[in-house]
Amino acid sequence: MELKIYNIKGEETGRTINIDDSIFAIEPNDHAIYLDVKQYLADNRQGTAKAKERSENAHSTRKLKRQKGTGGARSGDLKSPVFVGGGTIFGPKPRDYRFKLNIKVKRLARRSALSYKVKDNALTVVENISFETPKTKKMIEVLNKLNLSEKKSLFVLENQNNFVSLSARNLQNVKVVNVSQLNTYDIVNASNIVLSEGCFAEINRVLASK
Repeated sequence: MELKIYNIKGEETGRTINIDDSIFAIEPNDHAIYLDVKQYLADNRQGTAKAKERSENAHSTRKLKRQKGTGGARSGDLKSPVFVGGGTIFGPKPRDYRFKLNIKVKRLARRSALSYKVKDNALTVVENISFETPKTKKMIEVLNKLNLSEKKSLFVLENQNNFVSLSARNLQNVKVVNVSQLNTYDIVNASNIVLSEGCFAEINRVLASK
């Protein structure tokens, strides 16, 4: 399959690039995408939620009333979960939400997500993107030229470019990543992906069928 290559002015360069059908034109596996996105989100959870149980509450241990003869339910101290301010029953405890996912499943998920973007005409290939100074206005111009100003866009660069990243950080719907940071969640979360021409060698190396 061939894709046209554009410059940052949104103009066709007259060149095309051959993309690997085993990466960009497979039958997408929705379950693999689900698992990889689930793992990504789980890895980003802090897992620090904590509620105090009965033994951790700072209240007097004095018995509130006699055990029997009051006509009401028996009650112990104020730490009891039935009272306001008492301990929490089965409350959350700090935990690690991370889980292991087979590397082949992760590769399949990324190939599936990229195939969806190609199928939906939501993948744009551009020449190398680089700015001489960090300017948000410059990034807005690029978005307008590529007709992406109203879309949530993911820019994938061959090498880390701080000027491009700084130019995009104040734009709510734009994210810039290095090709080595490309993950399924970012691909699925973006409406359109802009791939730098030099990214394909690394993508082919990592995601080619093994």
